[in-house]
Amino acid sequence: MKIDWAALGSVFGVSLVATVALVGLFTLGIAGLSKQEQAAANGGSAVMARTGAYAAFALCAAAIAFGIYLIVT
Repeated sequence: MKIDWAALGSVFGVSLVATVALVGLFTLGIAGLSKQEQAAANGGSAVMARTGAYAAFALCAAAIAFGIYLIVT
């Protein structure tokens, strides 16, 4: 049995980048919701923070759905 180390390294690199990107997007969503609550407490409008947070969560869901699609097909 021969292991293709280049392919293994490529899969590892793509997995690492995808994981960091997904966690980063989710963190941006949580931070946006936190800013929304802070702005609402101070009496301001938090439409942009909420919209950005929902967009980050939607991108997370899209990335997860795409990953499942790749696994299934």
